[in-house]
Amino acid sequence: MQATTYKNNPDMSDDDSREIMAVILEGRHGVFAAEVADFMASVHGRLGDVKRCTVWSDVAEVVRSRESTRLSAQ
Repeated sequence: MQATTYKNNPDMSDDDSREIMAVILEGRHGVFAAEVADFMASVHGRLGDVKRCTVWSDVAEVVRSRESTRLSAQ
């Protein structure tokens, strides 16, 4: 497969960016947010975009962590 290249490749290397992405996914997809992030990681992984694959995997972990925190607080 051919690797995908993007002209505007923003740096999503900081934790705040991943946290923001997680919040947006939770708002749009609710309980399915982690699965959506996993799907996006899979798509980018298959396209050969390791950086985006890693970021989306990290976002899925952030979503799961936030969910665990919410559940343990109840």
